[in-house]
Amino acid sequence: MTAAPASATDTDQARHPWGLLLVLSGNMLLDALEVAVLIVALPTIAADLALPLVQAQWLVSGFALGFGGSLLFGRRIVDLLGRRRAYLLAMAGFALASAVAGLASAVVALVAARLVKGFCAALTATTGLAMISTAFPAGRARDRALSVYTLLGASGFSVGLVLSGLLTSVSWRWTLLFPAPVALGLLLAARRHVPRDPPRPTGGGAHLAASAPVFLAGAVLLAYGLVSGPVRGWTDPWAAGALLLGGALLILFRYVGGATVAPLLRAHRSLAQAAIGAGALNGSYWGLLLVLTLHLQAVRGGTPLGTAVALLPASVPLALSAPWAGRVVRRIGAARLVALGAALPLLGYLLALRLDPASGYLTAVLPTLLLVSLGFVLSFAALHVRATEGVPVALRERATATYQTAVQLTGALTVALVAGLLVAAGGAPTPSPALTAGGYQPALLVIAAVGAIGFLVALAGLPPGGRRA
Repeated sequence: MTAAPASATDTDQARHPWGLLLVLSGNMLLDALEVAVLIVALPTIAADLALPLVQAQWLVSGFALGFGGSLLFGRRIVDLLGRRRAYLLAMAGFALASAVAGLASAVVALVAARLVKGFCAALTATTGLAMISTAFPAGRARDRALSVYTLLGASGFSVGLVLSGLLTSVSWRWTLLFPAPVALGLLLAARRHVPRDPPRPTGGGAHLAASAPVFLAGAVLLAYGLVSGPVRGWTDPWAAGALLLGGALLILFRYVGGATVAPLLRAHRSLAQAAIGAGALNGSYWGLLLVLTLHLQAVRGGTPLGTAVALLPASVPLALSAPWAGRVVRRIGAARLVALGAALPLLGYLLALRLDPASGYLTAVLPTLLLVSLGFVLSFAALHVRATEGVPVALRERATATYQTAVQLTGALTVALVAGLLVAAGGAPTPSPALTAGGYQPALLVIAAVGAIGFLVALAGLPPGGRRA
């Protein structure tokens, strides 16, 4: 069937805005749970496929690399294809990649599917907020829509933990397969509710083709170098070569495709601080969850469902507090909340340094999870506010993409390094009940160091003289 040409109304607003919001919010929830479902399932997948941890971790970091490595270019793809076409293609690709990942047994196919899912998630994330802003007029209606969208995003990690625990108890393959039918359902709904719009060619196709692969390849090589260095040795040609080449590619990107990013960060100090702070918060959090998942399952012999329930205190409070976060930021000030929100997780990571294979949940794990959770409650919304503070409206989409790129890539790189350190310190491909008492310490020190970077940057962002900001 040939679609009728889009009218001005089709282009500017959705005919059924709340139907559109339901689709976009469901998509946001699906994207948000992708890391949580894999972290809990990782020990089971590694054991079933006989994968060492340094390979299995790519299932987590691969998605984040595909997501974070594509966000800066998502807007250009959307401009070339139009929002509707880009969104529908991304949802179809996400569903297909989910099916491939769920059926594959070769690690290369699994990781490739995760990278593709991350890329597709980046495209839907790029278009989601823009479509909400277009569909809902400024004021109460748009605020309510954004609250629903944010709430489901904040709930995604908790939902992912529970789903992973339940599905992995049946088969780990369901943790990778279940997004496929959900994405197909959202795709069918999106065909009805996502408004048509014309492409907006910018003449940047060649520019995109040159810069996107350079950036993504540089990030992947850095991750490979970080996961290989602790195991092979930092002077090993493969590890050192990957780090050097990855760094060189990112420097090249600065001149090929990143010329607009660096000036934006220099001109808006709060954006740079928020990107570093959010990256440190997310990276240290993912690294901690990897350590605790392996501790609870591979070392302590817990079940995936038991692990999921044990980790919920780190994520549920954020979901519960999301509706009131904006009000708290306005009352206390974003910079103060970011600083306090960085201090509490750092305290938790320092407490976690005493973790050893004999550590129990209530005394050694839960206190750290609660401190990290409080940090997210305080700083999650405040970091988003800081990221766009003082940025002109025309540049906010680019600022948000830069911010989210830092969040995803820091998470991926921290997980890679933590996995390598766990393997090197434990003397085995995967932590086991025979892990020595000092096996966690190098990884936990790195996690604490990443958290400390976020805290120091947050302190630098505090306004002078105690003013609110």
